[in-house]
Amino acid sequence: METMPLLRSYKMGNFELNHRMVLAPLTRCRAVGSIPQPNAILYYSQRSTDGGFLISEATGISETAHGFIGPPGIWKKEQVEAWKSIVQAVHEKGGFFFCQIWHAGRAATYKSQPNGAAPISCTDKGCAPSHGEDWAVPRRLSVDEIKQIIDDYKFAARNAIEAGFDGVEIHGANSYLIDQFMKDQVNDRTDGYGGTLEKRCRFALEVVKAVVDEIGAEKVGMRISPFNDMMGAGDSDPEALGLFMAEALNKYEILYLHLIEPRIVDDDYIIKTPYSTLPMRRAFKGTFISAGGYKKEDGNKAIDEDHADLIAYGRLFLANPDLPKRFAIDAPLNKYDRATFYSSPDPVVGYTDYPFLDQIST
Repeated sequence: METMPLLRSYKMGNFELNHRMVLAPLTRCRAVGSIPQPNAILYYSQRSTDGGFLISEATGISETAHGFIGPPGIWKKEQVEAWKSIVQAVHEKGGFFFCQIWHAGRAATYKSQPNGAAPISCTDKGCAPSHGEDWAVPRRLSVDEIKQIIDDYKFAARNAIEAGFDGVEIHGANSYLIDQFMKDQVNDRTDGYGGTLEKRCRFALEVVKAVVDEIGAEKVGMRISPFNDMMGAGDSDPEALGLFMAEALNKYEILYLHLIEPRIVDDDYIIKTPYSTLPMRRAFKGTFISAGGYKKEDGNKAIDEDHADLIAYGRLFLANPDLPKRFAIDAPLNKYDRATFYSSPDPVVGYTDYPFLDQIST
């Protein structure tokens, strides 16, 4: 019997993957004081498989990187030490683990910033309201400060490798700092980091170069969302932006490009758009990961029709720690509890208590 497309093996650089299903980076807000907690050991190991690929939740690169309370960081020793046991647990299950390194930029509250200071961005324009958050008014970075932020990404990447991660994913999506620089509805700079498409993408590519120089291209991936317009961070020509980045990243020979599909996904339906990621998939020479509310059927189709090499699963993987097995035997899926995505009165509830198939009574 022919193997299901999602369960076919795949060689991603130096990594021999046994299936095509990736644990997407999922913000869970369970860290305390920016330090990941012991429950994360079980959470990630539950979702690990032999030859499986996992991407961590967004992990701050500096004390100004967090936009809200609860994400972990990787800029200081205590955080690195806490990550070591989490990474080890993934490796013990035979999984490969990348750390998603992140800066929220203007998508931040005053409470999340050191001493309640203004968050930083490419602009001094604030975010559009989103998710009920009271976003702070940002402070525009100077050119010299931009160089410091690039160094922060580099240092975070080095720390991730020290913690045992197999590599890092640079978070350039979802209206956070790098995305803010790239999008013309946010970036209103008139210097070398704003205006033309090339100048708006300069910061993103300088971060990539710095991280590649620090840890090696074979350990670097990047996530982008050119079609996303969350918090007012949209672009007038998202197809051109996505294609430019896909082509520009080839120069640095990074391991993969992780792209969020241009569609709106709700619990039971998908609103499609006329946009397509296919030009980016064809332009990028490394591994192409696609994300965007995939189910089993359209994930298999995307792999089978060569629209992507790997498919990132978020909410389904969150609620089904044994998702690859469930897909393999066509088993029913646990339903996710949206109310516990980012917080819970109990550190276990909605985090590590989703049952495996063999835990479900018949």
